[in-house]
Amino acid sequence: MRPTDFSKSLTDFLTCYLPGEKGASKNTIASYKDTFILFLTFMKDEKGILADKVMLKHVNKEIVVDFLDWIEEKRHCCAATRNVRLAALHSFFQYLQYQSPENLLEWQRILSIPVKKTEKPSISYLSLEGIRLLLEQPDCSTRNVSIPVMKSSCFEEK
Repeated sequence: MRPTDFSKSLTDFLTCYLPGEKGASKNTIASYKDTFILFLTFMKDEKGILADKVMLKHVNKEIVVDFLDWIEEKRHCCAATRNVRLAALHSFFQYLQYQSPENLLEWQRILSIPVKKTEKPSISYLSLEGIRLLLEQPDCSTRNVSIPVMKSSCFEEK
Protein backbone atom coordinates (compact mmCIF):
# COMPACT_ATOMS: atom_id res chain seq x y z
CA MET A 1 0.00 0.00 0.00
CA ARG A 2 1.30 3.40 -0.98
CA PRO A 3 1.05 6.21 1.62
CA THR A 4 -1.21 9.14 0.80
CA ASP A 5 -0.13 12.78 0.81
CA PHE A 6 -2.33 13.29 3.89
CA SER A 7 -0.68 10.44 5.82
CA LYS A 8 2.82 11.66 4.91
CA SER A 9 2.02 15.26 5.87
CA LEU A 10 0.34 14.29 9.15
CA THR A 11 3.18 11.95 10.13
CA ASP A 12 5.79 14.64 9.42
CA PHE A 13 3.71 17.21 11.31
CA LEU A 14 3.31 15.05 14.44
CA THR A 15 6.76 13.43 14.54
CA CYS A 16 9.11 16.06 13.11
CA TYR A 17 7.60 19.54 12.99
CA LEU A 18 5.80 19.72 16.35
CA PRO A 19 8.55 18.27 18.57
CA GLY A 20 11.53 19.50 16.53
CA GLU A 21 10.82 22.82 14.88
CA LYS A 22 7.96 24.03 17.05
CA GLY A 23 9.20 22.57 20.35
CA ALA A 24 5.68 21.50 21.35
CA SER A 25 5.22 19.66 24.64
CA LYS A 26 4.35 15.96 24.81
CA ASN A 27 0.89 16.92 26.07
CA THR A 28 0.29 19.22 23.11
CA ILE A 29 1.42 16.55 20.66
CA ALA A 30 -0.84 13.98 22.39
CA SER A 31 -3.80 16.37 22.18
CA TYR A 32 -3.15 17.05 18.50
CA LYS A 33 -2.84 13.31 17.86
CA ASP A 34 -6.21 12.75 19.57
CA THR A 35 -7.72 15.42 17.31
CA PHE A 36 -6.53 13.61 14.20
CA ILE A 37 -7.73 10.24 15.50
CA LEU A 38 -11.16 11.84 15.86
CA PHE A 39 -10.85 13.45 12.43
CA LEU A 40 -9.99 10.12 10.79
CA THR A 41 -12.89 8.47 12.65
CA PHE A 42 -15.19 11.22 11.37
CA MET A 43 -13.92 10.77 7.81
CA LYS A 44 -14.61 7.01 8.00
CA ASP A 45 -17.96 7.12 9.79
CA GLU A 46 -19.48 10.24 8.27
CA LYS A 47 -17.81 10.59 4.88
CA GLY A 48 -17.06 6.94 4.08
CA ILE A 49 -13.33 7.49 3.51
CA LEU A 50 -11.02 5.05 5.33
CA ALA A 51 -7.92 6.42 7.08
CA ASP A 52 -5.56 4.87 4.52
CA LYS A 53 -7.49 6.54 1.68
CA VAL A 54 -7.75 10.11 3.05
CA MET A 55 -5.92 12.53 0.80
CA LEU A 56 -5.32 16.25 1.12
CA LYS A 57 -7.74 16.85 -1.76
CA HIS A 58 -10.54 15.41 0.46
CA VAL A 59 -9.97 18.04 3.14
CA ASN A 60 -11.55 21.45 2.70
CA LYS A 61 -13.23 24.11 4.79
CA GLU A 62 -16.65 22.46 4.54
CA ILE A 63 -15.28 19.09 5.74
CA VAL A 64 -13.54 20.77 8.69
CA VAL A 65 -16.71 22.67 9.65
CA ASP A 66 -18.69 19.41 9.39
CA PHE A 67 -16.09 17.74 11.65
CA LEU A 68 -16.35 20.52 14.24
CA ASP A 69 -20.16 20.31 14.15
CA TRP A 70 -19.91 16.51 14.53
CA ILE A 71 -17.76 16.95 17.64
CA GLU A 72 -20.39 19.15 19.23
CA GLU A 73 -23.55 17.42 18.04
CA LYS A 74 -22.73 13.71 17.82
CA ARG A 75 -20.02 13.51 20.49
CA HIS A 76 -21.77 16.07 22.74
CA CYS A 77 -18.62 18.11 23.36
CA CYS A 78 -18.72 21.72 24.50
CA ALA A 79 -17.55 24.71 22.48
CA ALA A 80 -14.27 24.83 24.42
CA THR A 81 -13.44 21.26 23.33
CA ARG A 82 -14.38 22.17 19.77
CA ASN A 83 -11.97 25.11 19.99
CA VAL A 84 -9.13 22.84 21.20
CA ARG A 85 -9.71 20.57 18.18
CA LEU A 86 -9.82 23.59 15.89
CA ALA A 87 -6.51 24.86 17.29
CA ALA A 88 -4.86 21.54 16.37
CA LEU A 89 -6.30 21.71 12.88
CA HIS A 90 -5.23 25.33 12.47
CA SER A 91 -1.69 24.41 13.47
CA PHE A 92 -1.62 21.59 10.91
CA PHE A 93 -2.91 23.79 8.10
CA GLN A 94 -0.47 26.57 8.98
CA TYR A 95 2.24 23.95 8.59
CA LEU A 96 0.75 22.79 5.26
CA GLN A 97 0.87 26.30 3.83
CA TYR A 98 4.63 25.81 3.50
CA GLN A 99 4.63 22.08 2.75
CA SER A 100 1.83 21.99 0.20
CA PRO A 101 1.52 25.53 -1.24
CA GLU A 102 -0.41 24.32 -4.28
CA ASN A 103 -3.45 24.17 -1.97
CA LEU A 104 -2.72 27.45 -0.21
CA LEU A 105 -6.15 28.97 -0.88
CA GLU A 106 -7.94 26.00 0.73
CA TRP A 107 -5.58 25.98 3.73
CA GLN A 108 -6.27 29.69 4.23
CA ARG A 109 -10.02 29.06 4.00
CA ILE A 110 -9.64 26.48 6.79
CA LEU A 111 -7.52 28.91 8.81
CA SER A 112 -10.35 31.45 8.52
CA ILE A 113 -12.68 29.25 10.61
CA PRO A 114 -13.16 31.21 13.84
CA VAL A 115 -13.17 29.81 17.35
CA LYS A 116 -16.54 29.82 19.07
CA LYS A 117 -17.09 32.17 21.96
CA THR A 118 -17.34 30.38 25.28
CA GLU A 119 -18.76 31.52 28.57
CA LYS A 120 -16.01 32.47 30.98
CA PRO A 121 -16.61 31.58 34.62
CA SER A 122 -16.85 34.50 37.01
CA ILE A 123 -14.08 35.04 39.53
CA SER A 124 -14.89 35.57 43.19
CA TYR A 125 -12.95 38.22 45.04
CA LEU A 126 -12.86 39.09 48.70
CA SER A 127 -14.93 42.11 49.53
CA LEU A 128 -13.49 44.89 51.69
CA GLU A 129 -15.48 43.47 54.60
CA GLY A 130 -13.94 40.05 53.97
CA ILE A 131 -10.42 41.47 53.95
CA ARG A 132 -11.10 43.33 57.21
CA LEU A 133 -12.40 40.14 58.82
CA LEU A 134 -9.28 38.26 57.75
CA LEU A 135 -6.98 40.92 59.16
CA GLU A 136 -8.88 40.99 62.46
CA GLN A 137 -8.76 37.19 62.91
CA PRO A 138 -5.15 36.49 63.96
CA ASP A 139 -4.61 36.47 67.72
CA CYS A 140 -1.12 37.92 68.08
CA SER A 141 -1.02 37.17 71.83
CA THR A 142 -0.65 33.43 71.25
CA ARG A 143 1.46 31.16 69.05
CA ASN A 144 -1.50 28.92 68.22
CA VAL A 145 -2.65 29.17 64.67
CA SER A 146 -6.33 28.89 63.99
CA ILE A 147 -7.86 29.03 60.56
CA PRO A 148 -10.77 31.43 60.36
CA VAL A 149 -14.01 30.31 58.79
CA MET A 150 -15.28 32.95 56.44
CA LYS A 151 -18.88 33.51 55.53
CA SER A 152 -19.79 33.29 51.85
CA SER A 153 -21.08 36.85 52.12
CA CYS A 154 -17.45 37.95 52.20
CA PHE A 155 -17.04 37.08 48.52
CA GLU A 156 -18.07 39.19 45.58
CA GLU A 157 -18.48 38.02 42.01
CA LYS A 158 -16.97 40.20 39.32
